[in-house]
Parts: sequence; C-alpha cells; structure tokens
Amino acid sequence: MKKFEQLKEKILRYVFILSKQPILYRDLLRANALYNEGMHVDPAVLNFRANITNAYIIYAVLCAIILVPLTSVTHVVFVNVDFHISIIGTIFATSCVFVGFQFFQDWLRDEMTSRLIKQAWQIHFPHFSYEKYSEKVEAIYIDLKKNEVPTKEWEHYVLDRLVNVSSQG
Repeated sequence: MKKFEQLKEKILRYVFILSKQPILYRDLLRANALYNEGMHVDPAVLNFRANITNAYIIYAVLCAIILVPLTSVTHVVFVNVDFHISIIGTIFATSCVFVGFQFFQDWLRDEMTSRLIKQAWQIHFPHFSYEKYSEKVEAIYIDLKKNEVPTKEWEHYVLDRLVNVSSQG
C-alpha cells in the first residue's frame, strides 16, 4: 500500500503544476463545500492546473502495462476465432481506453483537490481536524451564503460557529 501511495504522489507531481500562491479563505470554503457534495472543484480556485501531455504519457504507460499482457494472452484465443469477434473485441478495448482516460483524469483531479484542500485546511483551521469538521464547515458556509454575510466577516462568522459546534460536541 505504501508503494501505491508513493507512485500516486509521483504521478500527481508529474501531471500537475502548482502555483506558489496560497489558497484564499473564501476559496477554501467554496472548494470544501463543492468537494463534499461530490462536485468537481475548479482547479484555478485551488491554484493548480494539469499538464495534459504528461497525463497522456502516464495513461499510455498504464494502458501498455495492462494491455500488452492482456493482448498476448487473448491473442491465442482470437487467432482461432472468427475475425468479426476480433474486430468487436478491438472496438471494445479501444473504447475502454478512450473512456478510461476521462475516468483517470477525474481521479487525478479529485486526488489533487483533496490534498490541496487538506493542506489549506491546516493553514486556515489548524485547531480543527479536517475529517471531523469539514462537513460542519460546509453547513456553516451554506448558512453564510444564505444569510448574505459580507465577505469581510466570513472568517469571524465561520470561526464563531465552529467554536460553538465544537464546544457542544
């Protein structure tokens, strides 16, 4: 499992370009709310972007690792079968590769989003664990938007509510 985490870390560093700018408080609140709802967060909000060429390179390597052994195993079967079935199999495999890239890209983006939200959380909410308070902050953020609290007062509003929630629970 540790090797998988190390590989994932290398892939993320290779595929994404991170800005040196910090994530703003309001952007963290919005990104946290969207992420908790299962939505994709705009990478510009969290100050990162993907190098699509590097993503294609990584995906091509992963596909080669999977497809070369699979092709060598199935080749024996497809040689003796009607070529129409081979064509259908090829079409299916090709469509899986192209559809799979979108899933791969979404997974990479979600991983980077999660990491950056947790890093920014440590800066903006150092005394509140992300795992315990992220959904509570999301509810507070939604409340904040409903009550049309001015942007200048967001930090005070959220921290007051968080302190109240943590003292109750």
